[in-house]
Amino acid sequence: MGTTNIVDSARRDAMTDALTELLKTGAQQLIATAVEAELVSYLAQFTGLRTDVGHAAVVRNGHHPARPFQTGIGPVSVRIPKVRSKDGTPVTFRSALLRIALGTLILFMIIGFLVLRAS
Repeated sequence: MGTTNIVDSARRDAMTDALTELLKTGAQQLIATAVEAELVSYLAQFTGLRTDVGHAAVVRNGHHPARPFQTGIGPVSVRIPKVRSKDGTPVTFRSALLRIALGTLILFMIIGFLVLRAS
């Protein structure tokens, strides 16, 4: 037999081409922007909360280390923002978008957006 076009699924994530890298980069930027917007709306619910000194009680506190999320085009690394409370009450930001990103629905939306944006 000669050559075959069957790709071992274990090697699929290691194979790259220019279009796949472009899609991964665009997906990463789009997801990061959407998570930042989600964080802004999350922090908006705490704008009235102040410490005794008058500072905001809930603030941004950097990012968690980047972690890969598996998508249909391969893993995409995303850094999740952290928040902290200055008054001692526990506050945790959990992105609803990234729970959806584990499925393929958001991937198709991202690819569709990138295709329309490129045209």
